[in-house]
Amino acid sequence: MLFGADLPEGFAYREAFITPDHERTLARAIAGVEFAAFEMRGVVARRRVAFFGQSYDEGPAQPIPDFLLPLRETIAAWADIDPEAFAMALINEYGPGAPIGWHRDAPQYDKVAGVSLLSACRMKLRPYVAPRDLAAPGRSPRRTTHEIVLEPRSAYLIRGLARSGYEHSIPAVAALRYSITFRTLRR
Repeated sequence: MLFGADLPEGFAYREAFITPDHERTLARAIAGVEFAAFEMRGVVARRRVAFFGQSYDEGPAQPIPDFLLPLRETIAAWADIDPEAFAMALINEYGPGAPIGWHRDAPQYDKVAGVSLLSACRMKLRPYVAPRDLAAPGRSPRRTTHEIVLEPRSAYLIRGLARSGYEHSIPAVAALRYSITFRTLRR
């Protein structure tokens, strides 16, 4: 793309954020992580997760593992954020055929930064509509307004309007993919 991807204000993307060697090191470390099923609103997702730091329910979680700390430093420098501000880390394991449906990250989190490993995926974005407004008479169907391919070893940052005014999804992936997501807490 001559002018880059058409993305909402507040969404930043960078290819080749980490080296192939760093990706291999992370993938080896992730292979030893204990993943759990993820359930949202009574439905078990096809992806598996491992939470570290401040968890969704604000209860205790495992500390962020040492192997993620250098990545947290690097992504914090790119995002111009204090590394300690990333209070939560999440590793998602997407097996072939695993998607993640339309969502905005949990409201207690503010800035969201992620790194993709092993295989590419598409991230779709669309304007967020509050559930109470979805049934409004004459409401048009919601459609994807922005889309980007997240390449292996790439990073993205969601903040500002992209964080508050949009939701995102990832259609089923073709091959094993890991994503590492760091989040700051809302103040």
